[in-house]
Amino acid sequence: MPATKPKAAATKSPDAPLVLRQYLDGRWVEGTGTREIVSTNPADVRKIVARGRGASKADAEKALSAAQAAFPAWKATPAPQRGRILAQAAQLLRAHKEELARLMTREEGKIYPEALGEMEKGITLVEWFAGEGLRLGGVSRPSELARNLLLTMREPLGVVSVITPWNFPFAIPAWKLAPALVAGNSVVFKPASLVPAMAVRIVEIFAEAGLPPGVLNLVIGAGSELGDVLVEDPRVKAVSFTGSNEVGSELYAQGARRMKKCQCEMGGKNPLVILSDADLPLAMESAAFGAFASTGQRCTATSRVIIEESVADKFVQLLVARASQLRTGNGLEPGIDMGPAVDESQLKTDLHYIEIGKKEAKL
Repeated sequence: MPATKPKAAATKSPDAPLVLRQYLDGRWVEGTGTREIVSTNPADVRKIVARGRGASKADAEKALSAAQAAFPAWKATPAPQRGRILAQAAQLLRAHKEELARLMTREEGKIYPEALGEMEKGITLVEWFAGEGLRLGGVSRPSELARNLLLTMREPLGVVSVITPWNFPFAIPAWKLAPALVAGNSVVFKPASLVPAMAVRIVEIFAEAGLPPGVLNLVIGAGSELGDVLVEDPRVKAVSFTGSNEVGSELYAQGARRMKKCQCEMGGKNPLVILSDADLPLAMESAAFGAFASTGQRCTATSRVIIEESVADKFVQLLVARASQLRTGNGLEPGIDMGPAVDESQLKTDLHYIEIGKKEAKL
């Protein structure tokens, strides 16, 4: 039976604070955790984007129970039908694209054009995986025995935990939720606590598209409080995680001890290699975009340049000139090239690494 249109975040104006709720078994309920989740605009921390009580371990366990109970019927739903629900979600997401991009900028801080680009990428991902509903299948092989055929069939795993970061609050959930759902798995989704409003809107739209209750559940809370439940509970058959190396490596070890499938996308230290015969203005633009887009807050950001010494000084001059032209500020304002750090803690980390760098090189 399709879920009714949720009303977890109804507001009087587009910029009014959202009231955060957990989404358990097709119902929006208040969290029972001890911590209040408050999401603020990193361009103006006085402005609250969303707030509400966080989830407790008991809430996470309820989410897993709902997902496990919903799994058999969702598994039995024909894959093309599952794909059609995702296709409907993609249409709804596209209809709300500008609204969601604005919310993303208000909550995460990236500039509005970048938020629009992330929305388009994520919607395209959902559309692609919707089409997988018509392409899912195994393979057949000839057998050595007469009148026999060897078949391989793909089946869903069961309950999947999806744990996502704050730097791409729509695209990363999109490319984790959509394939898990179209393949017939049920999901418990835990977003980063810095971007809960985006997660609420994503789940609202997937529910409106027709996902049955319990197939997709949302718990909002600290990873330190919910992570163990979402990884170690025997009902969880697979985990998809994007985040830090420290958390990911521990999560992977926890999953391995229990023979669970764990997919981890973690940090990077990505070099751009520039040789002496390079088109230096083009190389500089590539480096600037790689380093400064999304305020540099992404695992794929250009964080090092390895360059032949003969062109190093010229490249540095070009890059410094380009960086000096960047306008920083509120990502909703026109003409802004780079938004703020996501929160005060991240800003302090950035400044700390600058101080380390000044001991090793010229600023």
